[in-house]
Amino acid sequence: MKLENNTILITGGTGGFGLEFASKLIALGNTVIITGRNAEKLQEVKTKLPAVHTIQSDVSKAEDIISLYDVVTRQFPELNILINNAGEMRKLSLHQNHDLQDITREIEINLIGPIRMVQQFLPHLKTKKSAAILNVTSGIALMPFPISPIYGASKSGLRSYTKALRVQLKNTDIKVIELVAPGSSTPLNDKFKNEDGFSANALMAPDKIVDAAIKGLQNDKEEIYPGLAKLMRVMSRLAPEFMLSQAAKMGASTMYKNQ
Repeated sequence: MKLENNTILITGGTGGFGLEFASKLIALGNTVIITGRNAEKLQEVKTKLPAVHTIQSDVSKAEDIISLYDVVTRQFPELNILINNAGEMRKLSLHQNHDLQDITREIEINLIGPIRMVQQFLPHLKTKKSAAILNVTSGIALMPFPISPIYGASKSGLRSYTKALRVQLKNTDIKVIELVAPGSSTPLNDKFKNEDGFSANALMAPDKIVDAAIKGLQNDKEEIYPGLAKLMRVMSRLAPEFMLSQAAKMGASTMYKNQ
């Protein structure tokens, strides 16, 4: 796929992968729109990256997605690429009490959000001669991750949905791509730094992950596995129980302390 002269919408664009995508895709000659929940952070990005277009929007809210669609398709009718990047990751002990609305927050953002975004924007994307949907999942989508159980479930669900979406859209001009991101040095992972088994050396720089994603898009890859995600893909097939036992070592004291 050619990655110049496109109009691209990126959710969760105020930091991490979203900001890297915005910066690199603008440099390639694309029009880029980012969303985020925090107006101040959006303004900070606009200051650093004047060419970017910003819209305050929360993917966990259906009404925000409907409003976003109206604004984007009116102001940027050439929109042809959607990158579902917005995400939330928490470490949770399921022994503790959790509000029933709050416990599913990652599902609302990481899984229901992309599903709603695709459903809302799909009719528009189908009108384009060349279009793409890129869903950002995680190496954790390949295996359970006990310290962050809801996040893992959301990313596994998004991976399954993305595969099904690709099948259903095979006779259209829309490419469906999955970026299976390994652990990265982004704010998403900062909360795990003091946990048992955490290794900063295993984290991949976000710019390297996005570089791999862009190369994969240019080469029409349907699934992109940067860095350790390649190994996780193989090991999750060959030794799933070993992978689970290794994952269970991270944050063991957090998970079991109220058992």
